[in-house]
Amino acid sequence: MKTISHPGLSFRDYLKIPERYGKAPYFWLLSFVIFGWKYIYVAPSLKELGWLLLTLLVFMPLYLISFRIRGRIHLGMILIICLFGIVWAPYNYGGSTFCIFAASMCSRIEPTKRAYACLAILCLIIMIASYAMKLESFFWIPALIFGISSGISAIIGERLLQSKEHLLRKQEEVEHLAALAERERIARDMHDLLGHNLSVITLKAELARKLFDRDSEACKQEIIDIERTARQALAEVRHAISGYRETGLVYEIQNARQVMEAAQVVMETEIESFPMPPAVENIFALTLREAMTNIIRHAHASQCKVSLRQQDTQSVLHISDNGIAAQKEIRKGSGLTGMSERASALGGSLTIHTDQGMHLILSLPAERAT
Repeated sequence: MKTISHPGLSFRDYLKIPERYGKAPYFWLLSFVIFGWKYIYVAPSLKELGWLLLTLLVFMPLYLISFRIRGRIHLGMILIICLFGIVWAPYNYGGSTFCIFAASMCSRIEPTKRAYACLAILCLIIMIASYAMKLESFFWIPALIFGISSGISAIIGERLLQSKEHLLRKQEEVEHLAALAERERIARDMHDLLGHNLSVITLKAELARKLFDRDSEACKQEIIDIERTARQALAEVRHAISGYRETGLVYEIQNARQVMEAAQVVMETEIESFPMPPAVENIFALTLREAMTNIIRHAHASQCKVSLRQQDTQSVLHISDNGIAAQKEIRKGSGLTGMSERASALGGSLTIHTDQGMHLILSLPAERAT
């Protein structure tokens, strides 16, 4: 059996009962009233008083330290305290108190089977010693009855305390994972929001630069659009940070038309109208936003098509373009990964393939959207 101690603790720290046990172990010491009951009627001799003080001076440190020590040393402490009770039994039947303390100390033995085995061995020692020393029943009956009940109660209480601590650790772990998931959600939202809006701002800034010398009115209009897009981006970032966003699919479709028009990309839409919960609409809206951003940045397309319809048991968003995606392998960046994760969370799927351009298909269960 391995001995477990707590490095870095001073001796004074060892004499403090861990906070996990509360104040109860200190109140248990009141049971020494049983041991001192004899001296209410019979005054102890000086010799007996000296042995009594010496016993208590040895018992108290052993009892307090036993809450922090495990292994062979802990077993030795249990045996010593039990022997205190047996040695005192011929002179004071209240020595059974020491045996009861020894029995309760078995609760801190691991695993549980070994704790019960130690308690059984302790009871066997008490019975053998009582028979061999012909001790009165006033000693061994309380020592066994209260020792067994106290030992079993202490073992059960210790395991319940350990289960509670284990549950608290699991709860802390869940909270930590929830915090990580929230950070990932915010990171995805920031990518979706800022990536799209900054692409629009960049595109319009390039147009404004080109129009600066030849069409001041058109240049002015582009600058106004840049300001509007920047303000909208700021508002959406604030909403995303608070965990709430209400742009909606209709807004994203309108915004996509404006962006495609500015990028000189012809956009066709086939949108079926059907009710859908906010979570589903949000996924469709964010997917459309990310797809439009990719078309502007990478596809160099002249046409794109967006369709949303219900197909058997699925609600399907299909976005396609005639760009150059077919000429190179599409690598999933953080935006596409975020789309896929959102779809999976609702039991859907995201498919991307290249055939005369890029085709993005987002499918969600129809029951989620009805």
